[in-house]
Amino acid sequence: MQGGSSGVGYGLKYQARCISDVKADTDHTSFLTGTLSLKEENEVHLLRLSSGGTELICEGLFSHPSEIWDLSSCPFDQRIFSTVFSTGESYGAAVWQIPELYGQLNSPQLEKIASLDAHSRKISCVLWWPSGRHDKLVSIDEENIILWSLDCSKKSAQVQSQESAGMLHYLSGGAWDPHDVNTVAATCESSIQFWDLRTMKKANSLESVHARDLDYDMRKKHLLVTSEDESGVRVWDLRMPKAPIQEFPGHTHWTWAVRCNPEYEGLILSAGTDSAVNLWWSSTASSDELISERLIDSPTRKLDPLLHSYNDYEDSVYGLAWSSREPWIFASLSYDGRVVVESVKPFLSRK
Repeated sequence: MQGGSSGVGYGLKYQARCISDVKADTDHTSFLTGTLSLKEENEVHLLRLSSGGTELICEGLFSHPSEIWDLSSCPFDQRIFSTVFSTGESYGAAVWQIPELYGQLNSPQLEKIASLDAHSRKISCVLWWPSGRHDKLVSIDEENIILWSLDCSKKSAQVQSQESAGMLHYLSGGAWDPHDVNTVAATCESSIQFWDLRTMKKANSLESVHARDLDYDMRKKHLLVTSEDESGVRVWDLRMPKAPIQEFPGHTHWTWAVRCNPEYEGLILSAGTDSAVNLWWSSTASSDELISERLIDSPTRKLDPLLHSYNDYEDSVYGLAWSSREPWIFASLSYDGRVVVESVKPFLSRK
């Protein structure tokens, strides 16, 4: 199903690539996003969806010293988040805290809690412990995976362990398994590597996979979804790693990002450089929560996994985030700095 957008929009001042759900904010549907300007002072925007769902309100605007390439909100404290940033010559990563009285300040400054400064190569991402309050972080650069112990009260982060993937493996991203907190999946040039954080050794891999992004299904163990340039979106059962159990065509250009819904099994988002966001339904889902007319049209008809395509963007879409508080809502971010919040309620059954 093709279509435009009926979503709620917000415009950043500069270009941007990353957006994160503020999972720890249980009172509001909130997102954090950061800009990517080489010459101007970059900004972090705290956005909240109004109670009526008709407006995105900027609740906080904070200066950030460098281009933001990755941003992730802390799962247990809504004021804390991490960024990966670039000065144009080098990359760094840090954990930041929003000032407690930011709503009463004219020009609030972010407080740096800790620098993740053990990297010598280009950093791709920072991963937070998947759920609950925990002091562990993982950062990934082109060659290394580092496990950190974070102490917010002492404003410090210590390397707990680290390992190199080797010069022949170019690591470009990763995801922390929510069902097995000892496992982190890292994207490589032509494979996905699964690392055991207890031993800091590679435990397994998916070969001949050229993934730009990946995400674990939070509702179902062993399921991993990847976005790939040539193969679009793939769903993997990690117990059967030789081939994906389902494939979607993805996008007409690069499929850049993929996200599994945190609550509704089988509901998947993908974003691409074709200026579109696609909503998919995976037939591996055991639930009957999705009741679009095309799904119940005919029991003998082969189902189209593409539920909807949001295609009114004017630039490549790099950022995706489901709301954990209202899991039928997601935010997308295009490179021109446009944030759009959409609802997928038309595709969910009435409870």
